[in-house]
Amino acid sequence: MDGIHDLGGKQGHGPVTHPDEEPVFGSAWEKSVLTMFPAMAMAGAFNLDSFRSGMEQIPAAEYLTSRYYEHWMHSMVLHGTAAGIFDLDDLEQRTQHYLAHPEEEAPKASKPELVDALKGLIAGGDDYRREVEAAPAFAVGDTVRVRPDASTTHTRRASYVRGHVGVITHAHGAYVYPDTHATGAGENPEHLYTVRFTAEELWGSEAGSANTVVHIDLWEPYLTTPDQS
Repeated sequence: MDGIHDLGGKQGHGPVTHPDEEPVFGSAWEKSVLTMFPAMAMAGAFNLDSFRSGMEQIPAAEYLTSRYYEHWMHSMVLHGTAAGIFDLDDLEQRTQHYLAHPEEEAPKASKPELVDALKGLIAGGDDYRREVEAAPAFAVGDTVRVRPDASTTHTRRASYVRGHVGVITHAHGAYVYPDTHATGAGENPEHLYTVRFTAEELWGSEAGSANTVVHIDLWEPYLTTPDQS
């Protein structure tokens, strides 16, 4: 959907700072959130695209004032509750308990088989490529335009490229289509391309040097020919 999460190319939200030395995790609890993600995915609570969609539903003010892994927790609670893994009343009781007793450690469980599965999934990721019979509509070197219409559900068609013209640099074959995968409407694999845009095409003549380009991966339904919209 179109929301505050889609900040690419937008201005007025302050500088992006890069500390000289930055830890992998800002707080110890973030490590647990990272491992909860593949565990809950393996339990069937969500897939990658529905997980992203869950974060996109965070209210704008909360989204901008919360941390990266807090966004993850929001989606986990959303989908975990729907899947029957969490009970909201129980979560609230536990939250209040640990706020009142911050020195108390949370209970631990040992599941070696799950640990082994998580190690493989975290290290290697998942494979979203699929075989399809349909031939690709575009080829490397083709000039294409990104469809300009807005999105009401999850999409990887970033707002800053919509309506703009670019050139295909790579054709990757078919991959799971995020727009339907996020809503439970099926994988519906579509051909995926890398498209190159000039900075001038995206943001105008004052955007930067003539050699500045942006590459973004876009699925076939996002694209059309330059003379269409």
